[in-house]
Amino acid sequence: MTRLIISLAVFAILAAGVGLLLSGDDDFDWAVALTLFGIALAGEGARVWLRRSRAKAGRSNGSGKDSASQSSGI
Repeated sequence: MTRLIISLAVFAILAAGVGLLLSGDDDFDWAVALTLFGIALAGEGARVWLRRSRAKAGRSNGSGKDSASQSSGI
């Protein structure tokens, strides 16, 4: 959960920076910033959804704490 919050905070800052840089002399470019943040939000949502669906199915990528002991048969 902490990774999700940190990731979304970083993407929000980046989207705000891009919106500010692309606005030029005009007001803040909300359309660009919100579109970029929406893409980041959708990507993080897909990552969480895939991770949970893999956990429900009992599949993992072997990168857990005990992956070495599980794969060696110990």
